[in-house]
Amino acid sequence: MTTKPTLNLTNLPKTTKNKNRGIPLDWTAGHGPITGALSATTGAAAIALAGAATGMPAWLPLAISGAGTLGHGIGHSIHRRFTPLTAATRSASWLLAGGWTTWAIAHGPLTWAAAGTLAGIGIGIGAMASNAAIHEEAAELERTSQQARQAAARLQAKLRPIAEEWTARIKRVAHLDVKIFAIELWANHCGYSIAAELPGGTTTWRTIESTSRALASDARLPRGCTVHVEEGDIQGRVVLDITTVNVLGRTTDYPEDFTALSILTGIPWGILPNGNEATVFLREACALILGPPGSGKSTFLDAIIAGFARCDDVLTFVVDLKGGAIGLPWVRPYLESLGYIQTIGGTPRPPEGTRPGIDWLASTPAEALRMFTTILAINIARQQGYQQLMLEKNTTLLPISSQIPQIEVIVDEGAELLSLKAGAPPETKELRQKLTDIMRLTRAMGIRLVLTAVDGNVSALGSTEVRKFAPVGTALTSGETSGNNLNKLFPRAKIDTSQLNQKGAGAIGQAGADGFPPSPFKGWKTSPNMARAATLATSSRRPTLDAISAQAAGTDYSERWTEKRAGWMWNSTTPTQATNTPLTDTTDSTPTPKPTPTRRTGSLNLSYNRKPQDDHDALAKQFMKQIDERFGTTNEPSTNNPRPNGLNLSYKRHQPQPSKDTVDRRLTFVRRLITEAGPHGLDTQSLWPALQHEFGEDWNRSVVTTWLGKDVTAGRLIRGAKKGVYIDAAAATQAHTNTPKQLSSDDIDLTIMAADLVVSTQFGSMAMLQRKLRIGYTKAQELMNLLEQHRIVGPTKGALDRDVLLTPSAYNPHDLRKALGE
Repeated sequence: MTTKPTLNLTNLPKTTKNKNRGIPLDWTAGHGPITGALSATTGAAAIALAGAATGMPAWLPLAISGAGTLGHGIGHSIHRRFTPLTAATRSASWLLAGGWTTWAIAHGPLTWAAAGTLAGIGIGIGAMASNAAIHEEAAELERTSQQARQAAARLQAKLRPIAEEWTARIKRVAHLDVKIFAIELWANHCGYSIAAELPGGTTTWRTIESTSRALASDARLPRGCTVHVEEGDIQGRVVLDITTVNVLGRTTDYPEDFTALSILTGIPWGILPNGNEATVFLREACALILGPPGSGKSTFLDAIIAGFARCDDVLTFVVDLKGGAIGLPWVRPYLESLGYIQTIGGTPRPPEGTRPGIDWLASTPAEALRMFTTILAINIARQQGYQQLMLEKNTTLLPISSQIPQIEVIVDEGAELLSLKAGAPPETKELRQKLTDIMRLTRAMGIRLVLTAVDGNVSALGSTEVRKFAPVGTALTSGETSGNNLNKLFPRAKIDTSQLNQKGAGAIGQAGADGFPPSPFKGWKTSPNMARAATLATSSRRPTLDAISAQAAGTDYSERWTEKRAGWMWNSTTPTQATNTPLTDTTDSTPTPKPTPTRRTGSLNLSYNRKPQDDHDALAKQFMKQIDERFGTTNEPSTNNPRPNGLNLSYKRHQPQPSKDTVDRRLTFVRRLITEAGPHGLDTQSLWPALQHEFGEDWNRSVVTTWLGKDVTAGRLIRGAKKGVYIDAAAATQAHTNTPKQLSSDDIDLTIMAADLVVSTQFGSMAMLQRKLRIGYTKAQELMNLLEQHRIVGPTKGALDRDVLLTPSAYNPHDLRKALGE
């Protein structure tokens, strides 16, 4: 029995491959014109040999080839709508192969004549199949083009009314004649985009942007649907994104696939109105997130942490000085796997080896300071340790990978940390300085920040420097009761925030080459269960800190999860109770302070109710000594100086008058030290050790403080700008004309904030400084005079505001800080 191979032309759909391995029995397995012809000729030769050996009837192969010609060559070609040339090629192949097989069985296949004719038939079949494939491909392209033209025609018929409607609407609302040349329907069927040519002259796309709310109203769009306007691909064009379904009003859970991401290819932070993901690029950029209470900021931070956890080249550090609440759900699976805390609701215990979803959590200023110090040490180590690698890669940026991960530091309320008020503790000031250094110095070495804030005012952010280093911005607008974070973050954006009143909704944008203009968006809904699932799903693929960085980090990093520093997470203590200790180790030998006696409510605070009454004479003696030291006006009666009988009229007693030069030697010593200190004065923190060294225990701090206060009242001394500093009045007067006023660090910070406000708003108003900085008139006037001395504002103009002499681009806060003397 003879069978014929089926030609498989290259333009035909490929058949599904058999998953079972072995010799393919179907001749329709992937063949081209050459392999198909070879398969047909070898198959015909094999059947002819088998037929001659077994006595097969000679007419049988020819009959089978005729059936193949009718069924496959003609019928199947008509069914698949192949060209006539393809049908003729298939039919000829069946007939030639079948005829040769019949002839070979009758005359013998093992002859040179049989072999030669079979070779000729194979070459002919290959040539015909190749030619048919070319024609079939051209015909297929023509059919596809025809279908595309028909689909385009149907689409144009559907889009033409939209183009006409919006042309008339823009003419009616914006008074512009535009030419719409493209309309794209969104894949999620929730809106469409329109591209138009603007008329000539002074018209720009901003003209239409200013009427976006009116266009939406004229189109009668549902509430929550907006018209977002952007500049086109070239100047003179405009693109309108028109939302017809309120996508941002929906609640969408965070994606559950937790597929791998990379800091180099972007991280999704939410959903745009057209259904696409809002992807940000943070390799070189910091991010600033503004959101009032109730806007969904905590949920949004969970989505950010989830994105970082999915990256195989990112380590996440979290600073939350409100008890570490942001990071706790991401640490819990790790603690459950160690058995430190119990699972909830019968949830299976995480497997051994589960890692925290974040790499470090700081909940106190002390731990945050330790973290920032470590980060700066890592930055220096990377600069020195990876020079060879950067030279090999020919780049000034550290090549980030799973072996050298980027460090993303999320600081909740971090922008407020940069805006310190006067009188902040030294530890907080050090935190601010290190946070500023991280923002400015660590970009090239792959360390970036994500900062959050409630408000976007300069007074809340500390300075305009935060915005300069944070090209990625997010303004969550739901929950706003005052102010407008959108305008503070994106001053020129025209987005209707009243339409973005859902939790997690707002505007997002990124400046720079990889960025995108401010656009409405909606964050995903997250939950502790999502944090748990993301932590477990990504535990095995998250990176570890590279060796060079880990060595520089030292024990501050390696011991971050020890009980001493992280035990508050699983013990019944608060973070402050567990970790609010100095950075240096302390021992347990510190004596426990005695409890302070409780004052009786509703009664006088009499000391005899609190102190033992064992030695009345000793108490009286001590009391008299204190009076003598403070006032020096009493004399203890004695037998050598009997008081006469009668009234105790002390003013009638004859008392020797002290000479004018009789002054306590301790006071003389204090005055001499202050005089020698000159116009800079002497700090009492330096004075106390000097008194201790000179007089031992024979002095009292409160007495000396009283003396200093009296000298200030008398005009002998003056108080310095810093608390506890005293200056000799004569030395200060002599140096006043030659030495400028020395500003304290608090005054310098306040002056920098005032300069930031004046330059960023271009408004030299004392009333504004009083309102924004919450200071009095005298202090505002002093700040304005300082700004005038440093050529930031012009001279006073009476009741008018002062002229601002610097533009934001020409203003450098670091230069001003140096000029102020810090």
